[in-house]
Amino acid sequence: MANLVAIVGRPNVGKSTLFNRLTQSRKAIVSDTAGTTRDRQYGKCLWNGKVFSVVDTGGWVVNSDDVFEDAIRKQVVVATEEADLVLFMVDITTGLTDLDQDVAKILRRSGLPVILVANKVDNSAEYYTAADFYRLGLGEPQCVSAISGSGTGDLLDMVLEKLPAENKEELELDIPRFAVVGRPNVGKSSLINSFIGEDRNIVTEIAGTTRDSIYTRYDKFGFDFYLVDTAGIRRKNKVTEDLEFYSVMRSIRSIENSDVCILMIDATRGIEGQDMNIFQLVQKNNKSLVVVVNKWDLVEDKDQKVIKTFENAIRERMAPFVDFPIIFASATTKQRIFKVLETAKEVYTNRKTHVGTSKLNEVMLPIIEATPPPSIKGKYIKIKYCNQLPNTQIPSFVFYANLPQYVKEQYRRFLENKIRENWPMHGCPINVFIRQK
Repeated sequence: MANLVAIVGRPNVGKSTLFNRLTQSRKAIVSDTAGTTRDRQYGKCLWNGKVFSVVDTGGWVVNSDDVFEDAIRKQVVVATEEADLVLFMVDITTGLTDLDQDVAKILRRSGLPVILVANKVDNSAEYYTAADFYRLGLGEPQCVSAISGSGTGDLLDMVLEKLPAENKEELELDIPRFAVVGRPNVGKSSLINSFIGEDRNIVTEIAGTTRDSIYTRYDKFGFDFYLVDTAGIRRKNKVTEDLEFYSVMRSIRSIENSDVCILMIDATRGIEGQDMNIFQLVQKNNKSLVVVVNKWDLVEDKDQKVIKTFENAIRERMAPFVDFPIIFASATTKQRIFKVLETAKEVYTNRKTHVGTSKLNEVMLPIIEATPPPSIKGKYIKIKYCNQLPNTQIPSFVFYANLPQYVKEQYRRFLENKIRENWPMHGCPINVFIRQK
């Protein structure tokens, strides 16, 4: 299970720049304006063969000084509850501020591993200025320049040293792991309670630490799977915080530790931005998906036209990945709860689908011949052979072509759709690679 590292600090100290540097991306918007980061950024960092997750907590604050400070404190509290390690960023050019000292006080109380990162150190003379940050009581400041990358290698070495050992649970590998995810108050707890019921002896829990996911074994009615329980379901939250940030932080762990994600959407509110954030987490982690539209009992008009409209709206928002089941259910009345479990099990089975090479070529080559990739600059692209890669996390197919660099994304998607038409891949992401013949 990947460790989670949160980057915290007051606005405009360079959190987003460091996030982009660690994840080798440009996902986080960087600007001199304080509070630019509004959406929670999440990515993976690979260093010395070890992968860990990084969250840029950002400043969702409004332009009022009192709200400003209060919101940063909330962000730090949430990060310390959910992360395994905190990178606390300060700015060498502005020096130590009262807000830095407030944040340091919260971090010292948390007992969590913290690395103090002094950013914007662009020359050797500024190293001496960093000594002032010893007053925060968080040890030696690590001097970096996030914008140029100076010092980030040493910082990453220290991150790997301080990260706790990954929690290797004694789980039976063949048993699927289902995670129920969604924004707050969508009915996740009710759904899990409906699954488990009152007969607690069918459940065995494998304990984790407060920040780890808990696995609950469910084995009745012919089902046998682990329910990946999120921290939000296990304990009440002690702070009032930005719900969007909190739900995404909570979802990261349960999504990473699952095979199938059951994404819950509130029928009374429709699909919202927060649902999309969690859906994108599911996609980034290549997890299978079942969408459950909960609270369906509260919808008055429930004819086929309404259902079709709702389904189309969901698939339109989540395109281009649209091949996933949608179930209209109610956790409180237990309407179609059994259907949710059956579908999740089916989607997990689809994830394990393996197509023989001869069968794959027999079906796909005539399709490719009838609809070849468009020619580019007078050059014709020929695909002569394909096969499925063995032992991959999700079904992965390779098509061998003479000019793979000219095969566009649209044609790759066409091949994916044809695979889905011919083999059971419903709810499961698949990879399609084009390689040199």
